[in-house]
Amino acid sequence: MQTIIDALTYQLLEKNDQLSAAKARAWIELLWSDFESSYARAGYEYKGAAVTEMVIKKWIESYGQQLHEFAGSNEKYKHLLETDDFFH
Repeated sequence: MQTIIDALTYQLLEKNDQLSAAKARAWIELLWSDFESSYARAGYEYKGAAVTEMVIKKWIESYGQQLHEFAGSNEKYKHLLETDDFFH
């Protein structure tokens, strides 16, 4: 799982040079957990990490360049993205 998160983080960093490594990783972890919890709340059967990875890759391609703009306007994520600590 860590390998997937790392790969998605680097993919996001390639799309958005406004994000630090720590913020890119935080975004990937937030998107991952948000997708899985939303999917479960909607009553869908869990399809595995491969499906979540595929969806996040699509989001990175579509919205990766603008993610840094979204954080400041959304209180749900703002406080989680104020750090520049990077832990593997």
